[in-house]
Amino acid sequence: MIQSITPFQDKIKTPLTKHKITILQINLGRKCNLACHHCHVEASPKRTEELSPQVGQELIELILRFPQIQTVDLTGGAPEMNYGFKPIVEAARDLEKEVIVRSNLTIFFEKEFTDLPEYFAHHQLRVVASMPCYLEDNVNQQRGTGVYQKSIQAIQKLNELGYGKEPNLILDLVYNPQIPKTEKFSLTPNQVKLELDYKKYLLENFGIVFNHLFTITNLPIGRTKNQLKNQEIYLPYLKFLESNYNKQTLSGLMCLNQLSIDYLGQVYDCDFNQMENIPATTANGEILTVSKLLELNSLDVISEIKTAAYCYGCTAGSGSSCGGALV
Repeated sequence: MIQSITPFQDKIKTPLTKHKITILQINLGRKCNLACHHCHVEASPKRTEELSPQVGQELIELILRFPQIQTVDLTGGAPEMNYGFKPIVEAARDLEKEVIVRSNLTIFFEKEFTDLPEYFAHHQLRVVASMPCYLEDNVNQQRGTGVYQKSIQAIQKLNELGYGKEPNLILDLVYNPQIPKTEKFSLTPNQVKLELDYKKYLLENFGIVFNHLFTITNLPIGRTKNQLKNQEIYLPYLKFLESNYNKQTLSGLMCLNQLSIDYLGQVYDCDFNQMENIPATTANGEILTVSKLLELNSLDVISEIKTAAYCYGCTAGSGSSCGGALV
């Protein structure tokens, strides 16, 4: 019998409370040129959901109004394919905010997007790119045939433009493990050691350089959740994550100082709550939207962060966040 999962709120004993908001992570839509097996957003070329002009304008107003925003983190889908990408980039960069684009790299080879490497470099965007392994077979298994070679070519192009070399052109890669098929679960490897392995292999084989490697745990959401359920190991995986809970990760959780916003303008504590449709609320329980934040004239209106069982994925072992390991 599978032991029951301890509610995350009971595990941490005291509620998670928001700090001052400094990061906006915006999911611009579900459109993507890939359909990766591990995608918790379940993005694909068949998806059509994307930002509307109205929500795009509200987001730009949010960025303009609140100087406390230090980072605008753009994701998707392939964020570059969805409405509002360039206007939001340019509004944020005009104010010298850090702008992160979470790119799948292969988008550079779609005919409407071949200008992206130069665009990224011109606006000094920080590129955070999926590269779930430095070996070809593992990448292609997770992300599709041919993705590895296109990713290598894309990184080489970014290197030519100065990424990974010049201080204002940051290129980070993201590792995530393959989705388990049995109950032989494992945590993500040591981030520092794995980064050295990546850098050695990619430099020796392709002349590639990059700045940082982020190790990210597969949270049981979206396609990962579906595959775990198909293998009948969803609950054992959650229990494995709980059994490796590390309270030292709590102070570094990305939800503490971040708002996650979807293409409809709805506000969440994190990207994972967004995908599971657990909206952020005010202290009196009112569901938050971008327009509501503008009406309230504040980003700091959430007192308690909403949690769920998958929060164990962010707090297992060395922890996991959009910026990699936490401890």
